[in-house]
Amino acid sequence: MADGNSIINLGDLAKPATVLIEKVSNAVGVLYEPRRIRKKAEAEAEAEKIKALAGIELSEIQQRGIERLVHQEARKQENIESITAKAAAELPPTAKTEELEEDWVAHFFDRCDKVSNEQMQSLWSKLLAGEATNPGTYSKRTIDFISTMDKSDADLFTKFCQFVWMIGDATPLIFDVQADVYNKQGINFGTLKHLDAIGLISFESTAGYRRFGFPKRAVIFYYGLPTLVEFAKDNENEIQVGKVLLTQAGRELVSICGASRNQEFYEYTVDKLSKQNIVLSSMLPNK
Repeated sequence: MADGNSIINLGDLAKPATVLIEKVSNAVGVLYEPRRIRKKAEAEAEAEKIKALAGIELSEIQQRGIERLVHQEARKQENIESITAKAAAELPPTAKTEELEEDWVAHFFDRCDKVSNEQMQSLWSKLLAGEATNPGTYSKRTIDFISTMDKSDADLFTKFCQFVWMIGDATPLIFDVQADVYNKQGINFGTLKHLDAIGLISFESTAGYRRFGFPKRAVIFYYGLPTLVEFAKDNENEIQVGKVLLTQAGRELVSICGASRNQEFYEYTVDKLSKQNIVLSSMLPNK
């Protein structure tokens, strides 16, 4: 961030982004000031500080404490502005930023203003953009959860999410924890237990889970690829979905974790579901 300069030119932004910046400014303080105004404010603040400290003799440790506080707050401000800038750049024209609650924004930045890692900032910015696009998407509880995650947890969850299909809602398909298709991506018994322990998934290593109530034909999706599934019965059909389900936090985070499609796993899943007496067929048009 250039010293004293706004990191975003408001005149270059679409309305949803400018509204987002206004919401953040109202919740946590002004973000983007022109250089002239900011420099004037800095000069006035410095003058007031000199007046306040006049006649007060500070010890060396007190002076260091003041310097530490100033450094910490400057770093927090830079993190807030960086996350906001990334989020503003991702907003679609249809974003409902006017409905974004300022209390939610204040809570959000209270949890992420110390995050300076680029990858984790990207995760936080996607969360902010997602909430600004459709307010109510992410709960404060999920925000609190993400604030406890470190980079290794985020990396592991991203690897895990390549095994998630949309079967009504986000559904991981982990059929055999010893299968090579999972293990070579770092997903095994130990890492699944860890994701369970930190609250992203529910891992049932023995019985597994099922989804019920499917009609004779339904469409499921794997990273945008639609697949038609056809059952033997006319209604009340089921799919055995394996040994893992997502928690609420996991469901909210799956769309912003950055995972991508794995063709080998797609073919593995088609084989596994076919063995459940389900007929699958791709719905992509023939070239």
